[in-house]
Amino acid sequence: MDNTQLERRHSSPSKSTLWNQLTTPQQFASSSLNNFGYDLAYIRDCHLSPMAILLCDNKVAVINADGDINTNPNITIR
Repeated sequence: MDNTQLERRHSSPSKSTLWNQLTTPQQFASSSLNNFGYDLAYIRDCHLSPMAILLCDNKVAVINADGDINTNPNITIR
């Protein structure tokens, strides 16, 4: 693993930086999930379709670029 990847994992972008990277549909969906206690944790760059990852206690939700919410995703949080 090179230093770029190590540094990226240890740095945490601000909430506003993450928010600005979301698509408009993701922003609307994220706002809805915020009402249920979810917080935007990070954005997983899946080539052309970024996935927003939100956490609430031990629950995970993902939002695709179109704003579709999945509260039962098949992903591993490290």
